[in-house]
Amino acid sequence: MDKPLPLSTKKRPRQSRSQETFELIVETAGRLLDEVGFEQLTTNLVCERAGLTPPALYRYFPNKYALLRELGDRIMQLQDEAVFRWIDAGGPAGDTTAEQIRRLLTLQTEIIELTRNFPGNIAIMRALRAAPPLHDLRIASRDAVAQRLSIVLARTFPSIPAETLRVHTKLSTELMYAATEMVLEEGGPDAALLTEEACRVFVVALETLEAAHGGQGERPGRSRARG
Repeated sequence: MDKPLPLSTKKRPRQSRSQETFELIVETAGRLLDEVGFEQLTTNLVCERAGLTPPALYRYFPNKYALLRELGDRIMQLQDEAVFRWIDAGGPAGDTTAEQIRRLLTLQTEIIELTRNFPGNIAIMRALRAAPPLHDLRIASRDAVAQRLSIVLARTFPSIPAETLRVHTKLSTELMYAATEMVLEEGGPDAALLTEEACRVFVVALETLEAAHGGQGERPGRSRARG
């Protein structure tokens, strides 16, 4: 039986000089991912670009997968924190469908820009989806977001069963991940429309679920104007 690949950092730096070295390694790895991609990334290449010896890198990271896990954890945390701030500020609440889409679009635009500015962004997101040793990072992020979001949505859509809401938020979170990747990969004139349509799918699907489960539909104070 194959021995599991070590993915955790060997140690976390405490002294300022060690912290600087740690951050230099992580930042260099992220920038190299932009240049060469995950398949061509090696720990030796990171050391060469950072001006470090291999022992300096291996003091913290046993292999390139551990390096990518650190980067993946950071980019997932960055995205998750943006979602949680948005939820705490009211999340998708709005009097109209158009307002709900607008609020979600504000969040998705922020996530895209945060991700775009993160070194190695699209290469990291691809690897989190494609590399089996790293799947749990993306799944844990998705499930944490879905759990928080389903709790908030239950207040706005009380007729939708909790389990249905949980599945919807998991699926919708995957949709938003995919939309983010598409915008970063393709860009161009379709990026804004693609982002808006992903948000529209999220909101309109909730309204469809609400109607299917005997919801209020035209609840007081809320119009379905799409604007």
